[in-house]
Amino acid sequence: MLQIKNLSMTHKKDLRTIISDFSVVLNDGDKAVIIGEEGNGKSTLIKGIYNPSLVDDYIEAEGEIVTGKERMGYLPQEMPDEDKEKTIYEYFSGEELFWNKTPKELSEIARKFGMTKEIFYSEQKMGSLSGGEKVKVQLMRLFIQEATVLLLDEPSNDIDIATLELLEKIINEWEHIVLFISHDETLIEHTANMVIHIEQIVRKTKPRYTIAKLPYRRYVEERIHKFESQERQALNDRKAKMIRDEKYRRVMQSVQNALDNCSRQAPSVSKNLKDKMHTIKSMGRRFEKEDENMTEMPEQEEAIFFKLGDKDSCIPNGKTVIDYTLSKLMTADGKRVLSENINLRIRGAEKICIIGTNGAGKTTFLRNIVEELLKREDIKAEYMPQNYEEILDLDMTPVDFLAVSGDKEERTRIRTYLGSLKYTADEMEHSMRELSGGQKAKVLLLHMSLSGANVLILDEPTRNFSPLSGPVIREILREFPGAIISISHDRKYIDEVCDKVYELSSEGLTLLDY
Repeated sequence: MLQIKNLSMTHKKDLRTIISDFSVVLNDGDKAVIIGEEGNGKSTLIKGIYNPSLVDDYIEAEGEIVTGKERMGYLPQEMPDEDKEKTIYEYFSGEELFWNKTPKELSEIARKFGMTKEIFYSEQKMGSLSGGEKVKVQLMRLFIQEATVLLLDEPSNDIDIATLELLEKIINEWEHIVLFISHDETLIEHTANMVIHIEQIVRKTKPRYTIAKLPYRRYVEERIHKFESQERQALNDRKAKMIRDEKYRRVMQSVQNALDNCSRQAPSVSKNLKDKMHTIKSMGRRFEKEDENMTEMPEQEEAIFFKLGDKDSCIPNGKTVIDYTLSKLMTADGKRVLSENINLRIRGAEKICIIGTNGAGKTTFLRNIVEELLKREDIKAEYMPQNYEEILDLDMTPVDFLAVSGDKEERTRIRTYLGSLKYTADEMEHSMRELSGGQKAKVLLLHMSLSGANVLILDEPTRNFSPLSGPVIREILREFPGAIISISHDRKYIDEVCDKVYELSSEGLTLLDY
């Protein structure tokens, strides 16, 4: 059993409380997903549960975390730099229980992940592994640790569809506790039986959390229904109050007028009117007490409001966006052929997605496309890399990065746009180094919008958006009037946004019947 009692976490820098008086009990078989908008502190919460020292530099925390006999296993969102420099063998052998495992036990762990036991003794550097391979190796080490609580921070990032399906299988077959964060709605829908929803309402000044022992999709549907019902009841209450108050005002005004016009020669009438006024005022006090119990308007985090592109971003149907041929796709060091005989032709406002196994060379290929399209003058292309640091200066604020002229009017307009993307005034002045992955992604999308681009080249565009923001981001991209060339393993993005899906393999690009 993992028990958290009255946990509160506050940022030391801006004194913003991200979670207040949080309590939950997790037992074997619980597969709880933490959801919430970008920057709400999901990763901070999961780090603090695993090891409070990981957040001590920037978080003031109080409360109690009771682990009992549970063994905590943590998969971070980003692999630590010191682990990237290790060989795979060094990474595994650094775990004390590794030496207690028999060859048969190691083989069984490797088999779960579609590997052979030779992987444990590999001299390959951890940092050179593909996204999916890194996740597999880190999970295998958690199995070796004999963890009973899996704390997984974005395990679905950067892994191919086959590995996503393997991850789903591992979570579903896990007999103990899983607490995880993911932006992959399909993974959440297929695995989670419990939802922990962290929110920042009233313009990110008030934290709130909800715990529901429900599958994700049912939680979302019941939440929407609850909000709609509460909103209808609140509106009805206010309408009834308005009618009641108007009637009350007319009665009171009528009695007051009668009192004002009452002759001193009619004391009995005056007394009756004063008694009636006393009764009316008593009724008013009763109404005030009733109003205290009136249904409140539901509070929730404000929705993203954002549009990508305008009429100038349109591309004629007959326009050739790219007609690209590559005989050999090589690794970055030029030592290995990844794929051969690649052909890609895109016309008009097509939205295409390239899929493939981890390590197939998708990002390498996309960078070739970027180099080709950014130098074109007949189109306006913009690139969103998987690693945002390729474009973002992390020491700049979002406003400084987005401002071109730097004049007051432009900066005011940019702040308005950032506000529509749920940035607070404080966050607009933070360096981008302090922002979450999703907040950085929003900066890049806004940059693309302001640039007037009509071709977007996107490497995993939805990877850092919460499952609550995901549907909005997909709609924004689906309605973009220009062309999109993308890599993604997000199954909902592929289904809802993309017109064509290509698979990159060693034999080239293949158009799939998707």
